Amino acid sequence: QVNVAESGGGSVQPGGSLKLSCRASGGTLDTITMGWFRQAPGKEREVVAAYDFFDRKTIYIDSVKDRFTISRDKNALMIYLQMNSLKVEDSGVYYCAADNVFWNLWENRAPAYWGQGTQVTVSL
Repeated sequence: QVNVAESGGGSVQPGGSLKLSCRASGGTLDTITMGWFRQAPGKEREVVAAYDFFDRKTIYIDSVKDRFTISRDKNALMIYLQMNSLKVEDSGVYYCAADNVFWNLWENRAPAYWGQGTQVTVSL
């Protein structure tokens, strides 16, 4: 069983910044993709960004490119999401997720492991 836990949500004004953290533990994941999803009230959950530990590649949805940066810890299955120039429409519950297969997370939107979610609120 792989456990995924995220932290770092909060409330900011538009234009502000927040940094989310996520750690995966347990299991025997030799290759892993970890990423971030978000869900706003009344909307479907959407993938935001992902990091593939095997290929060391990052990928983002267009609406967060140049504003969000995903990075990893060198010594742990841990990723971060630095969110700058936040907009009201970035608000929602942010979920960290993990899977052995990149496309399960990014393309199929169905990663095997999920965190509990952390609230991000951007408002005046």
